[in-house]
Amino acid sequence: MSINNSSACHNVSGESTNIFLVCMYSSIFIVGLIFNLIALSFFFSLTQSRSHTIVYMTNLAVADVLLLLTLPLRIYYHLGFAGLPQWLCDGLGLILKANMYGSIFYLTCICFDRCMAVRFPMSQRVQEVRKKAWLFCLGIWILTFGASLFIYLSKRSLLTSKDCFDALPIYATQLGVIVSTLSVGFGVPLLIMLICSWGLVRAVRRSTVAQTSLVDSRKIQRMIATSLVIFLLSFLPYHVTLVLLYVNREQMACSMVAAYRYSLLVACLNTVLDPLAYYFTTDTFRRNVDLGAVRRMFQLNSHDSDADTQNRVPVNNVKDG
Repeated sequence: MSINNSSACHNVSGESTNIFLVCMYSSIFIVGLIFNLIALSFFFSLTQSRSHTIVYMTNLAVADVLLLLTLPLRIYYHLGFAGLPQWLCDGLGLILKANMYGSIFYLTCICFDRCMAVRFPMSQRVQEVRKKAWLFCLGIWILTFGASLFIYLSKRSLLTSKDCFDALPIYATQLGVIVSTLSVGFGVPLLIMLICSWGLVRAVRRSTVAQTSLVDSRKIQRMIATSLVIFLLSFLPYHVTLVLLYVNREQMACSMVAAYRYSLLVACLNTVLDPLAYYFTTDTFRRNVDLGAVRRMFQLNSHDSDADTQNRVPVNNVKDG
């Protein structure tokens, strides 16, 4: 793989691509940060009724925020400012990739937890396993950052590019790394989500409660479909691109370099889609966020009406006088 090829492609891409990347990363950063901070404020407010799924959602939101905090310097780079030290680029890339795979594992845990809750609601053993949600989250943090740090330290002899965020992931397309990444980081989570989704749909269709008005089976199926679509839309392009980079590692075309940049951009878009999934698939989240927003809006309107009334009184007095 030629590192200089990525530099040439970066020079040929022109300012239009950089402007597009700047606009997209800026939008993701602003919208994603607002949405995830709202989600975190809601999750942390659930001190007494915090479920096991909320534990995974809280850690997912934290991972998304950490990923988002790496974007400002990426935006700074794509604006055309050079001179960023390579260690900083590599470190931010490590944080981004670690939290990207953390998001994958947390989404998988959320799907698995929901499946266990629906399929085995009365099983004491299953309930005991679900209570260890915080332990599973701790394991995910250790796994993602530990694996990313290991790759970061071992790839330094492979990468001498000065392209910072435009450098191709040579370390990620090594045979051993790509096999483990595609299997453990993407393939196994996708398989678990597919099996759990199938189990949820089957359980809902067979449940006698689902045939009544007490349970909205269509809403549950819509929730399952939403989770799968977000997962595939966000992470499938990036991992397909890694495979293509490995297959074409001897002769790297500029189209492949561009595909890698855009697939990473799409993966970052997950930080915006996750809070939307909370909103549309969690009744408690949607109800509380709506009530809070409406309450603040009404308070603002009441203050404005009072201010308008006070401002109109002197005018009327002057007219009457």
